[in-house]
Amino acid sequence: MKSAAAGMHDGMDDLIQYVVADGIATLTFNRPAVMNALDPETIVAFRRVCERVEHDAEARVVVLRGAGPAFLAGGDVASFKTHLPKIAGLVVEMAGELHRGILALRRAPKPVIASVHGAVAGAGMSIMLACDLVIAADDTKFTLAYSRIATSPDGGASWFLPRVAGYQKAMELLLLVDTVDTAALQSMGIINRAVPAAELAPATVALAQRLAAGPAIAYAETKALVNASQEHGLEEHLAAEAGAFARCAGHADFAEGVTAFVEKRKAVFE
Repeated sequence: MKSAAAGMHDGMDDLIQYVVADGIATLTFNRPAVMNALDPETIVAFRRVCERVEHDAEARVVVLRGAGPAFLAGGDVASFKTHLPKIAGLVVEMAGELHRGILALRRAPKPVIASVHGAVAGAGMSIMLACDLVIAADDTKFTLAYSRIATSPDGGASWFLPRVAGYQKAMELLLLVDTVDTAALQSMGIINRAVPAAELAPATVALAQRLAAGPAIAYAETKALVNASQEHGLEEHLAAEAGAFARCAGHADFAEGVTAFVEKRKAVFE
C-alpha cells in the first residue's frame, strides 16, 4: 500500500517526494538538475516532510535518498548569490527551517537511513550525519565544503562529527574540506555499509525491510536512549535504561520475542 504525503498542496511535495509503502517511508530530494542543492523552498519542504514522517504511524522506518546523479550537493550557492544583499537574515531563517527538520529526524521514534550516492556535500553531509544509519555507494564523494565559501557549518555537522570521528578528524574535515571517498568515511565509523553503486537501491530496500519487520517499540526506545546518552550522567542513564526496558517488557512484541526465543523460531513482531 502506498500513500503520498498529504498537507503539501503548494508544489513543495515536488521538491521532496514522500511515499510510504509497507512500513517504509522514502523521502527523495528531487532537484536532480542541480544535484538536489538546497534552495529556500527546498529547505522549507525538508522541514515539513521531516515533521510529517516523525508522526506518521504508517512509517516504521525512514529512507532519505536523492534523485538523479547525487544525494545532495549542499546549499544552492547560486541562490545565495541572488540573495546576497539580504543573505544574513535569510540564513537565520533558512537555518532555523533546516534545523527543525534535523531535530524532527532525531526525535522520530523510528530508524532513519541515509542512502547516499554521487556527491554528498555541505548540508548534504549534515543531513546524512543526522540519520541513524548510512549506506553508501562505494564511489560516492564527500566534502563538507563550507569553508570554500568562507562560512562555518550548519545542520549539526560540527556537533555530530566530533562525536563520531573524534576532534582532530572532525576538524580536518571541517577546515580543509578535502573531497574524501566512501572508504575513508567508513573507516571513521561514519558510514555503516558500502556497496557497489548498482547495488545501492536493492541493498537499501533490504536494510529498510529488515528494520520495518523488527520491534518498532524497542527501536524507538533504543534511539531515544542513545540520543539522551549525550546529556545523561551514568546513574541517570542507567535509570533511563531500566525504564525503557520496562516499557518494552509491557508490550506484546516482548512476549513474542521471548516466546520465539524459547521455541527456537523467528519472532513475528506487530
